[in-house]
Amino acid sequence: MYNDIISWIKKDYKNHKLRFIVEVTAWVMSIFCTVLMALTVPHPPFMLLYPLFILQCSMLAWAAHSRNSTGIFANYLLIAIIDIIALIRLLTL
Repeated sequence: MYNDIISWIKKDYKNHKLRFIVEVTAWVMSIFCTVLMALTVPHPPFMLLYPLFILQCSMLAWAAHSRNSTGIFANYLLIAIIDIIALIRLLTL
């Protein structure tokens, strides 16, 4: 099983190195945001988190688009738009 996963990761990297790097970077950013949110509840630093949410969702939307994955592309694009609206609301309080 582990060999299959490692082979799949290597194949994915070989097929599209930029997309692989973008997806892994966005994944790390997502984990960072989630941990930071969990550690700072009930007063998370939204001025830091929302731009990171928007960036990582945009990166994952691009990656999904490059894979021709309509559902995942639409999901991350919509989440990015929702977070942009939330950031605008936060800035105009």
